[in-house]
Amino acid sequence: MGILSPVGIGLEENWDNIVAGRSGIGPVTRFDCSNYPSRIAGEVKDFKPEDYMPQKLVKRLDPFVQLAVAAASMAMEDADLDLTKQDPHRCGVITGVGLGGLGTIEFYRDVLVNRGPRRVSPFFIPMAIPNMASGQISIVFGAKGPNTVVCTACAAGTHAIGEAFKAIQRGDADCMITGGCESVITPLAFAGFSALKALSTRNDEPERASRPFDKDRDGFVIGEGAGILILEELEHALQRGARIRAEVLGYGLTGDAYHMTAPPEDGEGAINCMKMAIGDAGLTPEDIDYINAHGTSTPLNDAVETRAIKAVFGERARSIPVSSTKSMTGHLLGGTGGIEAIYSIMAIQSGIIPPTINLEATEPDMDLDYVPNEARQMDIDVAMSNSFGFGGTNAVIIFGKYRD
Repeated sequence: MGILSPVGIGLEENWDNIVAGRSGIGPVTRFDCSNYPSRIAGEVKDFKPEDYMPQKLVKRLDPFVQLAVAAASMAMEDADLDLTKQDPHRCGVITGVGLGGLGTIEFYRDVLVNRGPRRVSPFFIPMAIPNMASGQISIVFGAKGPNTVVCTACAAGTHAIGEAFKAIQRGDADCMITGGCESVITPLAFAGFSALKALSTRNDEPERASRPFDKDRDGFVIGEGAGILILEELEHALQRGARIRAEVLGYGLTGDAYHMTAPPEDGEGAINCMKMAIGDAGLTPEDIDYINAHGTSTPLNDAVETRAIKAVFGERARSIPVSSTKSMTGHLLGGTGGIEAIYSIMAIQSGIIPPTINLEATEPDMDLDYVPNEARQMDIDVAMSNSFGFGGTNAVIIFGKYRD
């Protein structure tokens, strides 16, 4: 696994900060947002892309691709996977992203308007298109198997992992490089999400702004980063002596067929998605030990997700730990499923449940165990990670402890 997020670079720094409940949210430094309603974000700090790729390549990649390639490099090293020693046609790449190279699009739109069409770079289109993360990972590491991108808003990272899982199950590949990435801390993204009134405006207290399930939540905080995992068919992993961190057990994906940006109040799509993933894993609701919630810190999402969890798990819902790591990272949009899959696996490996920070008080019907403010030690065999996106698209992935 490889990860860059607002709380750190690399697995160790990320997990240490997540367990400690440290927020990665702060004032926006990328552009002047003094006249915007929301002026805070989860920026990846101290990232030097040239540490992971040649400087010449850095200049040709949008930040979302730089982050994805860097996370993939970490993941390949963590997996000790060298495709020159494997059949490259049996290793593929599927990444998820929500908005792709939006910053590049904004930049070259200004170039076009102010300097004319001849000044637009020939690298503009390759920099901006959403599939360039999977394309560049494939090029850098020589992965010649299935290669595609999932572009399903905030569910993209989880969809990508699920589709990579299914590609291996179908026999299309022995290993897949997969996860999510996003980097849209840009003027247009902030303007658009602000127009939707989706962002927190708790600008004077950035670290306290993302507060999933809290009664005073007022919107999400945009974050950026990438989380990339290496999935392998079991016999392939055992044959090469790979360290196995966890198993992918099940995957669900559904649609709300309801609204462009809002979930249905009864949570039907999320309910069916969780049930689908549980069924795909051959499990029952009683088998789920921990849920890494979508938990965006928006009034509607957190209430609906709570309702959906109750519908799936019944009376047991109140005894299942449910936490939102977005309270610390903000919402990475298409990248969020990648980092939250990693946090879910780390929870299984370490026996530590990440907290939901900034949770001070809840509404009467928000009565689940949201693991408020402090991490908790608990043996976890099975963890579920939820991701729900605009357009009513839902994705759920389930991981389990590996037992040889």
